[in-house]
Amino acid sequence: MKVLVTGSAGHLGEALIRTLKGNVTGMDITASPFTTHQGSVTDRAFVKRCLAGVKTVYHTATLHKPHVGTHSRQQFIDTNITGTLNLLEEAVAAGVESFIFTSTTSVFGDALIPPAGSPAAWITEDVTPVPKNIYGVTKAAAEDLCQLFHRNQGLPCIVLRTSRFFPEEDDHKSARDTYADENLKTNEYLSRRVEIQDVVNAHILAAERAAAIGFGKYIISATTPFTLNDMAALRVDTPAVLRRLFPGYEAIYARKGWRMFPVMDRVYVNERARVDLGWTPLYDFRYVLDNGLRSPLSLLVGSKGYHPETFAEGPYPVE
Repeated sequence: MKVLVTGSAGHLGEALIRTLKGNVTGMDITASPFTTHQGSVTDRAFVKRCLAGVKTVYHTATLHKPHVGTHSRQQFIDTNITGTLNLLEEAVAAGVESFIFTSTTSVFGDALIPPAGSPAAWITEDVTPVPKNIYGVTKAAAEDLCQLFHRNQGLPCIVLRTSRFFPEEDDHKSARDTYADENLKTNEYLSRRVEIQDVVNAHILAAERAAAIGFGKYIISATTPFTLNDMAALRVDTPAVLRRLFPGYEAIYARKGWRMFPVMDRVYVNERARVDLGWTPLYDFRYVLDNGLRSPLSLLVGSKGYHPETFAEGPYPVE
């Protein structure tokens, strides 16, 4: 069965191609060892050629949040919305049997930040997105296009809202200044990070189950140890919650010179993906605390960055 991966020069695109077996081709605007077809998703004729004979599409190509400060809103619309529309229309014409769209938890936007004095937000697929920038707006719109094409054209489409899996430094200077990078990412496995190997597995399972599901949106994030009953305490004293759930964590952190977040404002919940997709992510807080942050696949893919240039403010420009 022929498979097309868009964004093949990116983190997830490369990871998928490294993992998938059989007749796999990669599409990207950037040349790479994993890019079979070099061109843009905004080029309808190019997209049509790439989809000839394809049965499964993994659409990972996108402009990301770190591009908000360097690319225009129109460029985001062209790539993230028009590019997705081109792929969906040509996928229907080509007889594609499953279309897996890589979205982001960034679509939730301002819904992630609860009012002062409220518990941490328990983020499931039932939370209504409130995008706060053009990245979130365009990814939410592309999700709606996927739903439209399932409803009107019968194309099996699965939307995977991934949390953070990039190995690059955090885009907030205050976070970089406050926490060592490994410390920061380990903390995030409690609520808002996922390992790329687990993301790849979720995509493959989604393709296998797309025909039976038809359409679905799923949060793809590491399994949190918290429950809904922990949300109020997390917003007041996160270390106290961790002492109860992981009695030995403080000694490990002390040896490493690390710190836990004083409070948390959101927790991503992956239960629906685990149930519907049969997804069993390996990397969670306990695992990375004992075994380290990165899978062999993550080390192979490496860090790519998002811009060819550097910026005075850090790895990403300030919006």
